[in-house]
Amino acid sequence: MITVEDLTKSFNGNLVLDKLCVHIEEGETVVVIGRSGCGKSVLLKHIVGLVKPDSGHVIVKGQDITRLSERQLDQVRKHFGVLFQGSALFDSLTVAENVAFGLVQHTRMSRKEIEAKVAGSLDVVGMRGVENKMPAELSGGMKKRVALARAIALDPSIILYDEPTTGLDPIMADAINELIVCLKQRLAVTSIAVTHDMKSAYKMADRIAMLYGGKIIEVGTPQQIKASANPVVQQFIQGKAEGPITQCSEPGAGREKP
Repeated sequence: MITVEDLTKSFNGNLVLDKLCVHIEEGETVVVIGRSGCGKSVLLKHIVGLVKPDSGHVIVKGQDITRLSERQLDQVRKHFGVLFQGSALFDSLTVAENVAFGLVQHTRMSRKEIEAKVAGSLDVVGMRGVENKMPAELSGGMKKRVALARAIALDPSIILYDEPTTGLDPIMADAINELIVCLKQRLAVTSIAVTHDMKSAYKMADRIAMLYGGKIIEVGTPQQIKASANPVVQQFIQGKAEGPITQCSEPGAGREKP
């Protein structure tokens, strides 16, 4: 479904991605882990075509999107649904208007068809009945669910999750993890999530990829990652402050957001 080959990107002379390679199979969930500032969100932005690499390739469904025009990219992006870290709901729009936003912009559906699609999408995430509420009236977990409803409204084949449980209490975070697993099973989507929350990673992932030093240094099932012999991987998943990661050797540290 998605292949990233030798992806390289620098910002202001700071190397963030260094010939990074990763392959995502159709229908699987890959979770990219790594410290804050290591380039996880930058990788997602390359996959959806929001950032152009210095070199390398991102191949989505057989198309190298690094070589496409903005107009061609718009067509590719219709395959994607994105859950942004802060939910990114429009404060001035109701819940229904937020979920309908992509449908209004990118389809010729009638008003009744859009209303039905919005209702169905909200039902999938357990949020029916809040169509007329404003984002300010919602809790953090409710905002995440509404943002997920918006992400699936266009029937994407790929969903990207950027720190999906950030800012949530442990119980709500686990509920969002369960919902992500449910969406994969119900919608048969390919999913890529970035997080530094290992509990979430273990629950969501078919495979986990560790990003460090601008590269994917290890990929495996949750069980394989737990048993990794790599000291960098073990330090991260155990949350230990001492060791190789604390030597500030990652290129682009602190430069996750371009």
